[in-house]
Amino acid sequence: MARIFTYIAHKSGVPDDSAAELMAAARKIDAASSPTAIVTGWGPDLDAVCSSLQSSYAETWKISNEALVYPNAELVRKALVKVLPPGSILLVAHEHFGIDLAPGLSVKMNAAFVSDVLGIEGIEGSTLRLIRQEFGGQVSAHVQCDISSGAVITLRPGAFKPLEQASANGVVADKSPELGPLTAGRRYLETIVAEAGDVDITKHAVLVSIGRGIQEKNNVAIAQELADALGAAVSCSRPVVDAKWLEKSRQVGSSGKTVKPQVYLACGISGSFQHLAGIKGNPFIVAINKNPKAPIFQVADVGIVDDLLEFLPELTNKIREMHSVSVK
Repeated sequence: MARIFTYIAHKSGVPDDSAAELMAAARKIDAASSPTAIVTGWGPDLDAVCSSLQSSYAETWKISNEALVYPNAELVRKALVKVLPPGSILLVAHEHFGIDLAPGLSVKMNAAFVSDVLGIEGIEGSTLRLIRQEFGGQVSAHVQCDISSGAVITLRPGAFKPLEQASANGVVADKSPELGPLTAGRRYLETIVAEAGDVDITKHAVLVSIGRGIQEKNNVAIAQELADALGAAVSCSRPVVDAKWLEKSRQVGSSGKTVKPQVYLACGISGSFQHLAGIKGNPFIVAINKNPKAPIFQVADVGIVDDLLEFLPELTNKIREMHSVSVK
């Protein structure tokens, strides 16, 4: 069996939530595997990330270089090619950086490449069977991947639930001396932080999130009424912002904000990877959509097939009734 690695994104010394999801996916490929985490960067933050991963990964490879102080896929590709053994399987989160990193890396490794995977069916010999989606999530594609020369696979955020496991008490191996000089044709300039809106959706434990299924601006009030009953905030997917029904500060996703609620109600949201990339922390997801084949049902804890314009008012009334009973 090929050796399995996971590339761990991080920020301010904290590993991305995908670290646990990538571990779960590795175990789907090989239940007996002990995947190795790879972390790139520079400075104290990198050391902090490596230390935190020791509780979940038996081994973490540290790649430290001043050129990697800001994630640059061009440089990370060069670094990984130098340290990864031939025939390796590398798992990467299907997010901004992973989408930039993975395709070119597979070419440099002469390895197979499969993107946006949300299911792993198993492995037979050198054939790995995976599930991804086509046509905006309307079709589930069962694909076969020849991993005899290795593979680079990006995994949809939220598709693999973290596993309960004992502390690994792992070790950190410094692979930095193997790098040599790193140069790239592009460089980091600056990070522009989005302006804060009237409601900070990143601070709420419960979010009522609406998508294209809300149909028109006047219907946003239906979601707001439910949010008020729950003590929650209203967030949204990109189509709602594009239609100017809500401000940009309410958008969840790769081009919006990253949220970590305890409960996430996805109302009329299809569940594209761009939207799911903004949901962290493994919240309890309730999906409400009249399309039973919507991709959001693949990651939801509870799925409700119904017209949200009829369902949400009923849910709001029930919650209000429960509140009135508890007050009495």
